[in-house]
Amino acid sequence: MRKSIGYAGLILEVDLSEQHLRVRELPDDMCRGYLGGIGFNARIVYDQVPAGTDPLGPDNVLVFGVGAMVGSPFPTASRTEVSAKSPMTGLFGTSNSGMFFGIQLKNAGFDALVIKGQSPTPVYLLIEDGSVNILGAAEIWGQDSWAALDILKNKYPGAEAALIGPAGENRVRFACIENSYYDAWARTGLGAVMGAKKLKAIVVRGRQGLSPHRTDSFIEIAWKARQLIESSPFFQPFKSYGSMNAAMPYGSFKALNAHNFNRGCLPDWKENFARNKVEELTKGHIACQSCIIACAHWVEIREGPYQGLKMKDMEVTPTVSFGSGCGMSLEACVKAAEMGQRYGMDMVSAASVMAMAAEMFTRGTITAEELGYELNFGDDVAMLRLMDDIAHRRGLGDILAEGAKLAGQKIAGGEEYAMHIKGLEMPMIDPRGRFSTWSLGMLTNVRGGDHLRCRNPIENLRYNENKFAYQKERFGFDQKMYEALDMPDHLKKKAIDLEADTTDIAIMSRWAEDLINLFNALGVCIRPPVEHKIGPTILAEAFTAWTGMEMTAEELMCAAERIWNVMKLFNLREGEKTEDSRFPGRFYQEDGGAVKLDEQQITRVLRQYYQARGWEPDSGRPSPEKIKELGLD
Repeated sequence: MRKSIGYAGLILEVDLSEQHLRVRELPDDMCRGYLGGIGFNARIVYDQVPAGTDPLGPDNVLVFGVGAMVGSPFPTASRTEVSAKSPMTGLFGTSNSGMFFGIQLKNAGFDALVIKGQSPTPVYLLIEDGSVNILGAAEIWGQDSWAALDILKNKYPGAEAALIGPAGENRVRFACIENSYYDAWARTGLGAVMGAKKLKAIVVRGRQGLSPHRTDSFIEIAWKARQLIESSPFFQPFKSYGSMNAAMPYGSFKALNAHNFNRGCLPDWKENFARNKVEELTKGHIACQSCIIACAHWVEIREGPYQGLKMKDMEVTPTVSFGSGCGMSLEACVKAAEMGQRYGMDMVSAASVMAMAAEMFTRGTITAEELGYELNFGDDVAMLRLMDDIAHRRGLGDILAEGAKLAGQKIAGGEEYAMHIKGLEMPMIDPRGRFSTWSLGMLTNVRGGDHLRCRNPIENLRYNENKFAYQKERFGFDQKMYEALDMPDHLKKKAIDLEADTTDIAIMSRWAEDLINLFNALGVCIRPPVEHKIGPTILAEAFTAWTGMEMTAEELMCAAERIWNVMKLFNLREGEKTEDSRFPGRFYQEDGGAVKLDEQQITRVLRQYYQARGWEPDSGRPSPEKIKELGLD
């Protein structure tokens, strides 16, 4: 029976092998202990994926978990998490996306969708207001994601869809799941899991609606949250330029991946990718459900070889990955993003293996005969051709489709060019130019080399000088900023030293991971204006008013910590080792225009991080006391 407030109240399970559907009620203790979104997914994947499962086999389980506050007017509450065992890492694979899929799934009656087994033939799911059908996908299998979407949206007006393109069908290990036309659950290869299950798409259309437990107080809290976000000094810059705000300061710090991390920034980066260049291509902004920031750009190419291309783009990560990592022009970056969306490929991983191949070509490790063409950094045509080869597993693209780690093992002499952590390709940040909470998070991240699960909510990009390398980063803000930070006083005093003007990286990393985990469980966006001003106090007020479940800020953060520990325990069960939390060798051997990393210093700060988490400092394993404290024993 569907609950009337906050949660839809049901979990839908689909067994594609048996063509069987099951609906079960969402237990209250699941809501209190794991909240929603990433929390539901972590518990379900841990419980239902057997140890040692082949990520592309029938025993892997793919879970869509809608954030607990999705469907509400709380600012930016639009996010849905998708999780499974990752084909890239063999560890916990998970990704987060916004727009409108989550609210449709919740309004159709479900807080989570669990997909098991493998269909013998291509199928898609149709979920409408509590009814579910498994339908043949012969008409759309083989189509790119945009063409398939055109067919599905014409057949089901007003519906949203999660679907794969050719990369997912071909089981490219870093294939993603597209979220309508322009968004995706991108990282860790979940599109390959969906392709292995022969599941082309999930179409959702819901009209049931949701209501808060206490309407008046919830509206008041949502309005207060809006005012907080708008008061952030990060609000207007993100409203104007979105995530591209980070590109220039990181470039000036020599902390921006360039040419497969051979250097910390391209010499002409500022000139070719400056704000005014972005403005030339941008014709408007796009917002997700309940968003007041609208950080996404609508881009139109008016001249040149890609004239007429129109799409949502100018997100910093793919722009830096293609533009700086591969040396491509700004317009070619937009074309690469279009191909990534149509083919359904994680653009960070795609750009990384393309840059890896370009470096191997320039150093003679692979040849034009093996590729079928020459491949140099900055050659837009060759780079896009390689991207097409990867999506269709053609030629050397078949090996690169395995991801940097496995491709490096398969190509003689290739491992030193594979820029990954735990099997997941690193994104735009070069830690040699700026070691911070953000860069440490790439080592501690449960999903591998990624930057979206740990970021200091008060990171100050005006400064980069640091007297306490590796251990601290510059605080750089005033007393008012310190007092306004929604963080328990005892922890704040440990994390921030006002007299020394520093932030402790290990302590802040633990806090930032749990805070972002909380956002991902509730379905709230992690853009800097939100992460800066929205904390557990107002989220506890909002969660209680929305669901009717009394939860304090401390209880919410405990749930977020529990979720992180469950994912870590999954990884340990699947073979993660302490030595896997390491940057590629290049970062310790070459300075990239900044400084070489000091491995002993990083090991030291990792130990401090483990201690801050209550884990064993040598192994990085959750201690028996921590497991018991979180109720996981």
